[in-house]
Amino acid sequence: MSNQFGFIDIILLAMFAGFIILRLRNILGRKTGHQGKPMSKYFPKGMEILKDIKNNEAIKTNNVDEDVKKQFLKGAEAAYEQIITSFAKGDKKLLKTLLTKSMFNRFSEVIDTRNKKQIKYETTFIGIKSAKVLEFKKIENIYKVTVNFISEIITCVKDNNDKLIEGNPETIKTVNDIWSFSKNMWSQDPTWYLADTSSK
Repeated sequence: MSNQFGFIDIILLAMFAGFIILRLRNILGRKTGHQGKPMSKYFPKGMEILKDIKNNEAIKTNNVDEDVKKQFLKGAEAAYEQIITSFAKGDKKLLKTLLTKSMFNRFSEVIDTRNKKQIKYETTFIGIKSAKVLEFKKIENIYKVTVNFISEIITCVKDNNDKLIEGNPETIKTVNDIWSFSKNMWSQDPTWYLADTSSK
C-alpha cells in the first residue's frame, strides 16, 4: 500500500508486521461440553474440501463453492475488525484468543513498546469495502486461508498529552491488507487464528 497511512502500516513501522470467538463458532462450528472422545480431525461446516488438499498444495478459489467462501468470509470480516480495534485499544487478552502464538507475541511487543513510550493509537473502523478469499492451502497439519481485505479506517498516533504525532483524526484512509488465517487439522478448536499479515 504505497503512499498511504493505514493501520497495518503502523504495525509494520514498529515491528509491525480467527476471530470474535462466539461469532466464529456460530459461523464455522463450535465445541460443546458433550463431545465424548476427541475427534481425530475437525472440519467446520462447509470446509470439508480442505480434507482433500495435498501437502503444500493450494486450491484455486474458483474450485471452491461460493457458499463456502461466503461462509468463511463472514467470520474473517468479523475477526478483521475485532483485531484492528483490539490492537488499537491494547487489548492483549482478546488478541490472544484471535492470533497464533507467534503473531500474538509480535502484537504484544508493539503494545508494550508504545505503552512504555506513553503513546496511544486512536482508530475508528469505518468498514470493509470488499473481502475476497485468495487461497486455501495445507502445510503439514495446518490449514491456511488467505483473504484480501480492502477497508476504510481513520487512525492517528498521539502522545500522552494528546499531541498528534502521526496521522489525521479526520481523514479516512483506504487500507489494502492480505491476512492469512490458520487452523490445526488435528484440533477440535473451531477457531481460525490470524497467522500472517501484509499490506499492499
